[in-house]
Amino acid sequence: MNLGQWIGLIAIVLSLYILWQIRQVLLLVFAAVVLATTLNRLAKRFQHLGMKRGFAVLLSVAIFFIGVVCFFWLIVPPFATQFNELTYRVPQGLARFNSWFNQLKTLVPSQLIPYVPDINSLIQQAQPFINRLLGSSFAFVSGSLEVVLKVLLVLVLTGMFLADPLAYRKVFVRLFPSFYRQRVEGILDQCEVSLEGWITGAFIAMCVVALMSVVGLSILGVKAALALAILAGFLNLIPNLGPTLSVVPAMAIALLDTPWKPVAVLILYFFIQQAESNFITPIVMAQQVSLLPAVTLISQIFFVTFFGFLGLFLALPLTVVAKIWVQEVLIKDVLDEWGHNHPQERELVIISESSMSDVNGTTEIPTDTQEQPIDDALPQE
Repeated sequence: MNLGQWIGLIAIVLSLYILWQIRQVLLLVFAAVVLATTLNRLAKRFQHLGMKRGFAVLLSVAIFFIGVVCFFWLIVPPFATQFNELTYRVPQGLARFNSWFNQLKTLVPSQLIPYVPDINSLIQQAQPFINRLLGSSFAFVSGSLEVVLKVLLVLVLTGMFLADPLAYRKVFVRLFPSFYRQRVEGILDQCEVSLEGWITGAFIAMCVVALMSVVGLSILGVKAALALAILAGFLNLIPNLGPTLSVVPAMAIALLDTPWKPVAVLILYFFIQQAESNFITPIVMAQQVSLLPAVTLISQIFFVTFFGFLGLFLALPLTVVAKIWVQEVLIKDVLDEWGHNHPQERELVIISESSMSDVNGTTEIPTDTQEQPIDDALPQE
């Protein structure tokens, strides 16, 4: 390798190191891109109705903020009331369960009583985990200022991207060599279409899950059914793990009524998620996003490991965009083109071998295929 190649290699390594160090900032930028794409799609809908671009963007942003305010207004007050009730109902339930469990121990043979676990001993064993959980909660509260600053950064970036999206797109395209910029434009178009498709499909699936949840929870008579249904629909944006997270508060609130109701809630959420994963998502996402289930799960593990909870939340759109770039750049532009060069190289080798055989006088080449360098190399009589 010459000096220029060594300098290029060092520059690539340093660039990758810098990108890795600022990965959290890049993730926030990507979150702003996803949000700006969502609002831009809504603004385009308004533009098709005859609105001007500026008014359509302002209306889209207003609808977004109204939705956020309504979400927290519907979710936070009922949950605060119900979980406040849980703080004194759960100890009562544990005491009742402990007395019921002690009555059952009288039916167990005396030889097996030492092996039967005690509720108090289980609580003592779980005490370190509870303390650790509380410590994490205090750490979350102490880092709430950082969360607020990150949210504000995402909102500001979203507004900037919405104001003039083409300008920022041109800046990004100019980071590539001039001969590849037109190709990058096409890839960005595909990413935009795929992101809009994912947003549409995810919104439809979220609404269907929320509707089924509010109907089922209302039939079961669970308190705060609307808030729980909205939370279930919102967490449905997180594949695989979201349904598990949504069922925990629903079962906890159902525990305030009767012991059998949490089991009924668990069965209800199981059927809802089966319907969503087997019927709703395949129908909605069939023409929008095509990702293998294993790829989705692996991407979630990867992004939550390196980026935390925000990486888990953005795992699916990140995977959609990454799939397009890998397919277009690595597969089509590198690997496929690499494979197309093999026949040419093979043909050159055959011609070269035939030329060498002609030099030895074993084969006869037509005069129109002979080249001057070979003629000059023939022995003179």
